[in-house]
Amino acid sequence: MENLNNTSDNKKIRLDFKDSKYATGRRKKSIAKVWVKKGSGNIYVNGIKMNDYFKRPVHQIIVTRPLEISEVRSNYDVKCSVKGGGLSGQAGAIILGISKALIIHDESLKTNLKKDKLTTRDSRVVERKKYGHRKARRSFQFSKR
Repeated sequence: MENLNNTSDNKKIRLDFKDSKYATGRRKKSIAKVWVKKGSGNIYVNGIKMNDYFKRPVHQIIVTRPLEISEVRSNYDVKCSVKGGGLSGQAGAIILGISKALIIHDESLKTNLKKDKLTTRDSRVVERKKYGHRKARRSFQFSKR
């Protein structure tokens, strides 16, 4: 009988991030803890390689955007611990965390990141449902007769 718990494709990796810089990013309901250190350009999300965690290419491009803009894609290793929300919110939280950590690591990167608005939190969240409505703003269907 095979051991189904031991899957080799999504194996969590123990990472050594001793002399790294830390920052937190938030988006919608997601919170990302991000560590950045000098390295070879590897990105790990919750102990899994970024390409295995974010299957959609759009999310992969979003996560690597701060590194691409500051032109340090292959100079830094990134470790993220993210929880809450969906994949888009998590990707947005990771962007903010990476941007903040890069600025802490190297202050000269701030101008490019700030120009592309990657250093500010996106404060848009889901509007709450109101009493007497079907959704936040959508009312129930009105019947004349």
